[in-house]
Amino acid sequence: MLIFTERLPRNPDAVVTSTLALTAQERTRSRHSWETGDGGVVLLRLPRGTVLSDGDLLQDESQRTLIRIIADPEPVLTVFAHTPLLLLRAAYHLGNRHIPIEITPTYLRLSPDSVLQGMLTHMGLEIKAEIVPFHPELGAYAYYHHPH
Repeated sequence: MLIFTERLPRNPDAVVTSTLALTAQERTRSRHSWETGDGGVVLLRLPRGTVLSDGDLLQDESQRTLIRIIADPEPVLTVFAHTPLLLLRAAYHLGNRHIPIEITPTYLRLSPDSVLQGMLTHMGLEIKAEIVPFHPELGAYAYYHHPH
């Protein structure tokens, strides 16, 4: 079992031993164990509240092993609007529900939810069900505790 205790600065050229594909929800678990494809076990013992991102590097406690975190594709709803204002309105209404949401200039993305899908459709938005990596916003407190 490898125990990973430290997140290192991103380095696309770093020589990694393996990768660990995690969904958006799984990337919020700072203390958890994962089985690898080859039957091994990876244990995360990161500071509480750590949220991992696609491309993050983790170092094991012996400082000999590096793994790269990869955003695992997962079912999502991708929301498109005919106008920027309509997309902003959708973001506002989804934000009032305090759900994880990915925000870009051209689309919003959220986990599948039939009630929210109905609300968005009723508002006149286009919705596409997909299986892709999901990168929700971290929320305001992430910036308060870990400024960028």
